Amino acid sequence: MGALTILLVEDDDGHAVLIQRSLKPEEHSLNIIRVADGQKALDFIATIGQRGPDEPVVVFLDLNLPVVDGFQVLERLKGDAETRRIPVIVITTTDDRREMERCYDIGANAYISKPMAFDRFSTTMKSLGQFLSVVTVPS
Repeated sequence: MGALTILLVEDDDGHAVLIQRSLKPEEHSLNIIRVADGQKALDFIATIGQRGPDEPVVVFLDLNLPVVDGFQVLERLKGDAETRRIPVIVITTTDDRREMERCYDIGANAYISKPMAFDRFSTTMKSLGQFLSVVTVPS
């Protein structure tokens, strides 16, 4: 199986850089593709079926996005039989319990609140990278 592709849907440049550096893609066979708004995420997701079965994808999704928000991206992804098995990890500044529950109700696989202290966030992302390097993700 090829490298795991992470679709990083994050409009904040600083957060995106921190996530990308912390994941250490070169150590974990990760391919990170970043888009900065929800519509670009949906456009990428529409091409997943063309990418082939050896390119599993995990989505890291911010909720507060321009054009199409993260909730809409999550609803479309989980509401489509072709894409509903794609794991989605919500990584967002939103720490409202109702919004977290809404994400899980829609089908999010995990929910991480940010910003936490820089060191803790970096450690969390490194651990997530290690986890993704050993977990099996549906194609």
